[in-house]
Amino acid sequence: MAILTKTGQICHFDKMIASPNNQEVTVSLVAAPEISAAIVYGLHEIFTCVGTMWQQLTGENSNSRLMKPRIVGTSKSPMSTTMGATIVADHTFDEAHRSDIVIVGDLDMKDGSDPAGRWKEEVAWLKHQYENGAVICSVCTGSLMLAEAGLLDHCEATSHWSANNTFQKHYPKILLRPERILVPAGLEHRIVTAGGSASWTDLALYLVARYSSEAEARHIAKIFVFGDRSDGQLPFAAMARPKQHDDEVVAQCQSWVADHYPTANPVARMAEKSGLPERTFKRRFHKATGYAPLDYVQTLRVEEAKQVLETTNDAIDDIAVEVGYEDPNSFRRLFKRTTGISPSQYRRRFKNVSMT
Repeated sequence: MAILTKTGQICHFDKMIASPNNQEVTVSLVAAPEISAAIVYGLHEIFTCVGTMWQQLTGENSNSRLMKPRIVGTSKSPMSTTMGATIVADHTFDEAHRSDIVIVGDLDMKDGSDPAGRWKEEVAWLKHQYENGAVICSVCTGSLMLAEAGLLDHCEATSHWSANNTFQKHYPKILLRPERILVPAGLEHRIVTAGGSASWTDLALYLVARYSSEAEARHIAKIFVFGDRSDGQLPFAAMARPKQHDDEVVAQCQSWVADHYPTANPVARMAEKSGLPERTFKRRFHKATGYAPLDYVQTLRVEEAKQVLETTNDAIDDIAVEVGYEDPNSFRRLFKRTTGISPSQYRRRFKNVSMT
């Protein structure tokens, strides 16, 4: 299996290295004085949202595996970082717990000090977690801590370009690939290093795709608007969750159209099934759902088209017919009006989040 990150780099992996599918994936985020609090808390928020936030926003059921983040440090007391922020750990290194994933964030090494012998507690804990089956990851200069633990010896790895000389001087056994954004390495890709500090988003999407699902990685990219934002937010937006209501007639029509939106004249068919005059039906439907019936149908069609574009290589004209448009040009116009980009642009953008 492989995923293609938003930076265009293919990363392969053959196996899941995690707890059984009915369990949460535990993600430990290392806290140390030199580590960026922004990256720690950014990753914490992303993993907290896996498997939950998309359903809250859209109402679409999610069977994605949950990921449970926790911050681990030398103590649970607030820790002032060298970059001016504060990190508070949930757990300490001496507590007995196993991680599926461990991530070391960007390290503030601008003082140019020698990394040898630093982070003794953190390094010992990283080695222990690795020996117990965890996948060990780093962001930016966080790879220096992995190097100090000896986990990168004779492996390919990446880091921030400014750390090249430090690696060459102190860790010559490491096959540094500073041109790469994401480098899975080692047996079963149990070591994953990411490049510059902003590459934490690439790492997050990679891990969500690997441990939860590729669909969930796309959801996370849309929720957090990761990737190319040159066309604004519309390409990332999904169908807003319809209003909750107790109009049984409208609910029955919604249930019917969920399976029959590609049929001809679905609004007229819903009105017929409701037993109401068409004008009355439209008024009740809008009041109950917040959508005009035609807008509701068009939105369902576009959302289905998005799914097909993200997961297949079907021709766009065929997708247009599949979702209910005999005229592909009409479909293209509607799609661009709804998403801000063409179907082909949408496919390129979101098949670049994750794919097999």
